[in-house]
Amino acid sequence: MANELLIRVYDVGLGDCIYVRIPGKSAKVEDAFHLLIDCGTWSEGKLLKAAIKQLESELPTSDGGKKRLDLVVVTHEHKDHIAGFDPALFENIEVGAVWMNCAMNPKHPQAGKTRKIRGVAEKAMRRVAASGLKLSPRMDELLSVFQIDNKGAMNTLRKTLLKGRDPTYVSAGDTNEKYGLALHKAKIHVLAPEADFDRYYLGAPAQRALKGVLGSATFDAEGELISTAKSEKADKLPVPRNVGPASFRALRARMQSQALAFAELDGTLKNNSSVVLLIEWKKKRLLFVGDAEWHGAFKEGKMNGSWNVMWQRPDKLLNKPVDFLKIGHHGSENSTPWDMGTGKASEAVSILDAILPLPRAGEQATAKAVVSTERGKYRTIPRGLLMTEIARRVEGARIYASDLKGFKPKDPADFDAYEREWLGLAQPLRTDFERIRESKGFVDVIFT
Repeated sequence: MANELLIRVYDVGLGDCIYVRIPGKSAKVEDAFHLLIDCGTWSEGKLLKAAIKQLESELPTSDGGKKRLDLVVVTHEHKDHIAGFDPALFENIEVGAVWMNCAMNPKHPQAGKTRKIRGVAEKAMRRVAASGLKLSPRMDELLSVFQIDNKGAMNTLRKTLLKGRDPTYVSAGDTNEKYGLALHKAKIHVLAPEADFDRYYLGAPAQRALKGVLGSATFDAEGELISTAKSEKADKLPVPRNVGPASFRALRARMQSQALAFAELDGTLKNNSSVVLLIEWKKKRLLFVGDAEWHGAFKEGKMNGSWNVMWQRPDKLLNKPVDFLKIGHHGSENSTPWDMGTGKASEAVSILDAILPLPRAGEQATAKAVVSTERGKYRTIPRGLLMTEIARRVEGARIYASDLKGFKPKDPADFDAYEREWLGLAQPLRTDFERIRESKGFVDVIFT
């Protein structure tokens, strides 16, 4: 019903597409505030198309005759979060505003060094692609990231959905009120990223390394790294006539190693640029973290994880229990702060205990959590042990073992290989397992 707050986590495979309906003054759907957080997938496109079609059926009709979506939040620029921003999918939807993280602003001065990381990574990966070198599975995956043409999705976000208006680039401390978005008995807080992106998430050591690769003049220049036709041609890397085959293979291996390092760094920075939202409604606290990562502990001047930076903020909005958690990065082990199964106290454990405290003896957990995931070739996405740890702290956790009997996954290195130890234990609601159980196409969480 429209007087309930609805969180609908769509099953899009490995990706995020989350609809939030915040009630207005009346129970009419027209009075509600309609929010979409991300729209992407690494998996089959048909899942995403089905999600957008179902979303349309939930939205009110605007004065212009299209479906009305008040706000789209793009947490960060990875395919599993933006691939669905296709004009064809959104042709029947009118969008009021688009929020992006501050690091996605091509003119944001405090993310200039981070953008240069991206430029170095892109150039290095092009050279690897042209080298003919046999690639490791991880390098092959990263190469596919840099071969993705995100320009269509970003053009849709920046121009098509907003009809020429500019997106809003947000950072920690911003709220819906700052940007003139009125909500009834609700408030949207932006917890991350910090506006001074290079300082908090790139850090001094990484900046020194980048300076060594680029040289002082290029690193300190205000402009971006610009590819030219000449440099593109040079990136094809023909075999030098004065270098033997063995030496050239070693050269290509070093090139791949450097490319891997910068591509991994770029991926981490993008995850830590995720817009993190805290929605407060009727004393409920709902946390949506994108793919924000955590590291060991916050250190000034070092490369920090987004969770660690949020933990240090003076507003302390993270330092108390939440009623809902969108589990980060599809259940990856480095996107929900925890003890990694060690049982040792740490800053990460303090964060988890604050937002999802273990229930006291004789009490039941009341928080809810959902992860949008699809088990594939990675042991750590989702991390089975992490799923069972979160299940101890939330209500509605399920034991999925019986639902999976007779189910044959596409990849033989699937549940049995990576989750055998945990399938008989409770886990939070997972879109991949819920698809097997009910085939609804989404998981709903409702607050009254």
